Amino acid sequence: MYLIIDTSKTYFGSSVFVNGKFCKDPKLVKADDFFFSGLNTPRDTNNPVGSNVTQFNVDKIPGLNTLGISLARIDYAPYGQNPPHIHPRGTEILMVVKGTLYVGFVSSNQDGNRLFTKILKEGDVFVFPIGMIHFQFNPEHTPAVAFASLSSQNVGAITIANTVFGSNPAINPDILARAFQVDKNVINYLQKPHYKKT
Repeated sequence: MYLIIDTSKTYFGSSVFVNGKFCKDPKLVKADDFFFSGLNTPRDTNNPVGSNVTQFNVDKIPGLNTLGISLARIDYAPYGQNPPHIHPRGTEILMVVKGTLYVGFVSSNQDGNRLFTKILKEGDVFVFPIGMIHFQFNPEHTPAVAFASLSSQNVGAITIANTVFGSNPAINPDILARAFQVDKNVINYLQKPHYKKT
C-alpha cells in the first residue's frame, strides 16, 4: 500500500511531500485511488511523430504514490516513432503487444556512446536503463502498440529535440551551432516552430 501519514501531525509545518505529491490522509483513501479503466482504448496518433504515449502514473492513479512503479500505453501509427528521449527518474521495460518495433538506447559517454538496438515482435520485451537516451520506431505499414512499465511513480520524460531546439526562451543559436558543428542557419531553422503543438 502506498505511504499514508497521520495528518494530525505536521512535519516542518506541513504534510509529507514525496516525489512531487503529498501523502494522502488515511481516512480519505478509497478503492478508486488504486484503479484506472480504459487501458484497452487506442489513442490518437495523428501528430507529427505518429505516436501517442498515455502515462498511467501517480497523477492518474494516486495509490501509486511512493510505490516506485507506473505504466504507459504507447500507440504507434504506421512508420510512427516515440522520438529520442530520457526518463530522469526511472528504468523502463517495454513489451510489444501488437505489431513490430525497432527500439534502441545509447549508453553513456564513459561507455563510448554505444547504440543497442533490437527489432521487437509481439510478446518481445526490451529494457531501457534509467537516464539513457532511447527511442522506438514502427517500421511497418500497420499500427503498433506497446506497454511500458517504469520504476517510478513519476518517471518524467525529456524529449531531446523538443528540449534542445524548443526551449523557452531559446538557447543561443551560437552555442547550439558550435555544439552540433553545423551552420547557425540550421539551428535557426530547427528553433522555429514548424507545427502546432498539441
